[in-house]
Amino acid sequence: MGKGQDLYKKAKTIIPGGNQLLSKRPEMFLPDNWPAYFKKAKGVEIWDLDNNKYIDMSIMAIGASPLGYANEKIGAAVKKAIDNGCISSLNCYEEFELAEKLVAMHPHMDMARFARTGGEADTLAIRIARAASGKNKVAICGYHGWHDWYLAANLIKKDGLSDLLLPGLDPAGVPVELRGTTLPFHYGKIEELESIVKEHGNEIGVIITEVQRGREADVEFLKKVRGIANKINAVLIFDEVSSSFRLSVGALYRLYGLKPDMVVIGKALGNGHPISAVLGKKSIMEAAQDSFISSSYWTERVGYTAALETIDQFEKNNVVEYINKTGKYMGSGLACIFHDLGVSIDIVGMNSVPVLAIKEDDPLVIKTLFTQEMLKKGYLASNLTYISVAHTESIIDKYLENVREVFNKIKTAKANGKLKKMLDGPICHSGFARLT
Repeated sequence: MGKGQDLYKKAKTIIPGGNQLLSKRPEMFLPDNWPAYFKKAKGVEIWDLDNNKYIDMSIMAIGASPLGYANEKIGAAVKKAIDNGCISSLNCYEEFELAEKLVAMHPHMDMARFARTGGEADTLAIRIARAASGKNKVAICGYHGWHDWYLAANLIKKDGLSDLLLPGLDPAGVPVELRGTTLPFHYGKIEELESIVKEHGNEIGVIITEVQRGREADVEFLKKVRGIANKINAVLIFDEVSSSFRLSVGALYRLYGLKPDMVVIGKALGNGHPISAVLGKKSIMEAAQDSFISSSYWTERVGYTAALETIDQFEKNNVVEYINKTGKYMGSGLACIFHDLGVSIDIVGMNSVPVLAIKEDDPLVIKTLFTQEMLKKGYLASNLTYISVAHTESIIDKYLENVREVFNKIKTAKANGKLKKMLDGPICHSGFARLT
């Protein structure tokens, strides 16, 4: 047991769940053996509490650092902002500058509001949209955070959200009075939305959907969703908390000529510094003034400063082109390895976020073993990788050599019936599970 593993055991006794983000729980990667905590992160390198250095070929802060950890220019801008005072009794001018910049990047959007996290921003957008439409029910497609309005979908059917990203989300603590206010439908299945509208049409004030996650955007589907929103006079929100900055600077819906009423962006916006944004048409956004939406730390300067520098680097350095080209290179290399070894794993997802879709028996065992064996070789590895500008071709080439070696070992163990005997600890979790 290293210092990180030992500390995490103690953390679970005083922090419910052990930490603040499900996706960073060690149980999601390698229970009992994941390093858990870091001392330092730079580029794609991470040092744990025992000073072991790893190359991050996994979640890269859940996609929040496409410009690499501790980006020097962003760090310099943030340090200057802190030296000048990150908060005061007056507002920071960077708030206006970022609003002006984002509105200019989204020509049919007129106004912006800001928050710190994606879940906050989604909730802010829902509140504004409900206020603007005057109707309470929300039709949802995709993952939109942890707040009551979203988890209310599981009050009708316990697994209503299971296919949208995370299974096992128990709505404990969500008021039962919210039952029937959030109505889920699956991406690409317009008939499900049509059925919801047939039953609840006059009561639906908001439709929110992700544009793209693990597969290519279904543009025809999204256009039909737009048409339905128009027909029932509902506010259409595109949630691009995860997808913004992966295929386009700011948001990818613009690539397809789509026009939502509102869009939510986050994660990559501050390259690791907390900032998220809600953009929308003036007629809708001004409804924010009819509802109390306010928070002290939404006025803090660092997030705005980091976002302005992040956008500048994206625009000047063709970051989107680089991460997609690099991700495609890595995905092709992985596909060749699995083809050569006869392992049933597909490469799916956006080019800049290659995902291993494991089709073999015991996929969680294989995922756990992959993470376990790659960790021994100095990599933080999982079934997906958020590519950043700090991922170079040489780093990827070395990573692919190790992937081939590890999967050859896994294949041999499986052929000999010794797959589970390779495990050094428990199998990784999938979805939400209560921890002890």
